[in-house]
Amino acid sequence: MAVKTVHSVINPGKTYQYVDNGDPMKGGMKDVFFSPDKSYVVAIYRTEPDHHSKERLRKIVTQYYDSFFNKEGGNYYKDLYSWPVDVVETDKKTGIIVPVYNSNFFFRKGYANNDLLKGREKEGKWFASARFRSPKSRTKLDDSELGDWLSYFQVAVNIARGVKRLHAAGLAHSDLSYKNVLIDPVSKTAAIIDIDGLVVPNLYPPDVLGTADFIAPEVLATKHLDKNDPARKLPNRLTDLHALAVLIYMYLFYRHPLRGGNYFGPVESEKEEELLMGEKALFIEHPTDSSNRNFIREYGDNMAIYYPWTDLDKTPYTMAGPYLKELFDQAFIKGLHDPVQRPTADAWEQALIKTNDLKLKCANAACNQKWFIYNNTKHTCCPFCGTPYNAGIPVLDLYYQFKPTVWKPDNLRLVVYHNATLHYWHVNRNILRNERLSNSLKERVGYFSYHNGQWLFVNERLTGAKDITRGQDIEIGAAVILEDGIKLLLSKEEGGRIVTIAFANN
Repeated sequence: MAVKTVHSVINPGKTYQYVDNGDPMKGGMKDVFFSPDKSYVVAIYRTEPDHHSKERLRKIVTQYYDSFFNKEGGNYYKDLYSWPVDVVETDKKTGIIVPVYNSNFFFRKGYANNDLLKGREKEGKWFASARFRSPKSRTKLDDSELGDWLSYFQVAVNIARGVKRLHAAGLAHSDLSYKNVLIDPVSKTAAIIDIDGLVVPNLYPPDVLGTADFIAPEVLATKHLDKNDPARKLPNRLTDLHALAVLIYMYLFYRHPLRGGNYFGPVESEKEEELLMGEKALFIEHPTDSSNRNFIREYGDNMAIYYPWTDLDKTPYTMAGPYLKELFDQAFIKGLHDPVQRPTADAWEQALIKTNDLKLKCANAACNQKWFIYNNTKHTCCPFCGTPYNAGIPVLDLYYQFKPTVWKPDNLRLVVYHNATLHYWHVNRNILRNERLSNSLKERVGYFSYHNGQWLFVNERLTGAKDITRGQDIEIGAAVILEDGIKLLLSKEEGGRIVTIAFANN
């Protein structure tokens, strides 16, 4: 074991150290070594990058680093990306310096029955398959690592924000996959890694086609063409959007959206893969074409072990609610072979956030998913464990003032459960729930409570709230009884909303 020194090519005179024990961690293109104090890693390319690749690395650690992290809101993104901070040279080889991931992205326990994963990175693949969560599976992760269903909505929000920021800067990741995303369902966080391969259109082309399961159909379908052929499709912003949709689907349903039972005749396995995921790709839950539906390849003859995720009737994609259903349709039906129709990362972020307002807590304390999305049916029950929801559900539809005396639906709904919270972004449509939201605007402004057989809204911070139906102001600290058909004014300010209340599941 030896401690070696590398020299920065960006900052003359600056050096870094790493520990070489003769058996480095292997990345796709790099050998990875820890610093002596394990605060950063030195990743050395096994094949020397060409001139363009070196220029890309230089820009990533200088110009792009500055624009991402040294501006307002930059601290948020430091936790969201594993971003290289320097380029180094040693023994005529090029490497990069990358800070070590936060400790929550390493397994504390790992598998339920052994410690084989303890200390390993939490690559997203461990959380994107029912193989690692089914009680009947030999590879089940410990419950302490898994979080609940709601955890993955927030994880997906973070990933969508990371992709949104890259695209806003004119960049593409090019290899977005569960291999290059770390997630922690317990803290509901994510980190996008392998930033050194960023694509800059017309300047720095992609180094790879992507990772199997996440390569866009048009890339697979044209990979036989010469790289300079104008018909050849290479990774770009639109292929990122395909990979993002696949990631979100897999984190919510623990199966791949395209790996179904389509049969293409007696062809070699590699050709079958190209057809299944490329030219002939078809959504396994396509509403009018069921040819890819009857079999989920990942689980083979063991479909029953991974129930309910292998039962598309029991856990259909529609159970994620109307906002996400619309985007999955765009991604896997309209946009699967027409890339310009794919939802943007911002659209995913907003749909995930709006879906969070439709959640209900399962009445079964033993339910391993804990939460589900209200599905607007007459008899509500948890889709995971089948437990009926035996309480009335206040449903608040939000309206905004289009012009004086004219209020229009805001395509936003809040489903109420005991101790559900109301926030500033519900009260005023001009307050957006995104990564730039200040801490003061994240505070709750009121909450809902089921008390003595009645549903109540308790006002904690709203100065202009009013019960329009009863003609009464709702003072701070006061409670108002929720009844079917009543209207509440939440704010008199510009952008302030009115809610109408309807009771479901009576």
